[in-house]
Amino acid sequence: MGILDKLFGEFIDVIEWTDDSSNTMLYRFERYGNEIKYGAMLTVRESQTAILVNEGQIADVFQPGLYQLETRNMPIMTTLQSWPHGFSSPFKAEVYFINMRRFTDLKWGTKNPLMLRDKEFGPVRLRAFGTYTIRVSEPRVFLTEIVGTGGHFQTGDIADQLRNLIVARFADILGESGIPLLDLAANYDELGNFITQKIRPEFAAYGLDVLQMLVENISLPPEVEIALDKRTSMGIIGDLGRYTQFQTAEALSAAANNPSGGAGEGIGMGMGFAMAQNLAQNLNQANSQASNSAMPPPIPGSATYFIVLDGQQQGPFKLNELMNKINVGEVSRETLVWSQGLVEWTVAAKVDHLSNAFAQMPPPLPKT
Repeated sequence: MGILDKLFGEFIDVIEWTDDSSNTMLYRFERYGNEIKYGAMLTVRESQTAILVNEGQIADVFQPGLYQLETRNMPIMTTLQSWPHGFSSPFKAEVYFINMRRFTDLKWGTKNPLMLRDKEFGPVRLRAFGTYTIRVSEPRVFLTEIVGTGGHFQTGDIADQLRNLIVARFADILGESGIPLLDLAANYDELGNFITQKIRPEFAAYGLDVLQMLVENISLPPEVEIALDKRTSMGIIGDLGRYTQFQTAEALSAAANNPSGGAGEGIGMGMGFAMAQNLAQNLNQANSQASNSAMPPPIPGSATYFIVLDGQQQGPFKLNELMNKINVGEVSRETLVWSQGLVEWTVAAKVDHLSNAFAQMPPPLPKT
């Protein structure tokens, strides 16, 4: 800066900053040697905060308004300066203007796919992206923790760090949520709101507040999307056999309307044979099902039985084997019997296929 700039700076007694960009978060007012005249006018506009820094230490913080830099409205600055010339000498201080408005449409996204486990599809790789909105909530913290001594700070200077915070929390929350892959699109708003609350304390450590985070898209790798589209198509088609018949009928109609003949006729004839064969198979299948439904139930004698003798389960026995045991007295009326169709163990005298055998035998002798 030349001598003319120094002389021009001595006559400037208005300190202000008008933002001509959309992404500047902090601007340091430039003065020759940081020398500010006592009584200079400081203009702080709406959505701005001004901070005076003296020898690396924050001296005063000014909210929106018009200020004359004198002792009465700079109490902290007064304690830092000796003011040897009747409080009217120039003083050296840095003036930082901090933009307090919202910074919208900031982008976030995953650089690499996120590995997750889905209950239906198993391990999958997902990519996600969206936008978020921030603003400076604590000017002192923002200046000391993030900006430092820089004179011009923009959103791009911190975007990478903020994006890394968002992606890290997003992957953790999405993995713990257990939301099925096909239901993610219905939960974009809920995910965005939950992650906003989750990462807000971490942004506060930088003097920032995240106001809103939007999830715009969560996508699968291209090859997985192709496989999913095929699976969706099969679900829409439904019965593959009926779909094949429909396609064959359409092809026959197209071949019949083709006047070229020759190869077209051969193709139509071949497709006709295929159609006829397909219909014949369907008829045979239907007839087979009808004949199976008309078959009688199994012969009762083929049933098997279990019995309880001396507290032990024995069997299975065929009906004729069990009848022999009844005839020789090994199985009595009170013997417990079970076979398929019985709900529980039943005494032999009450089983349908065995009760007739006991009808021909005298009851047990009465006890004396």
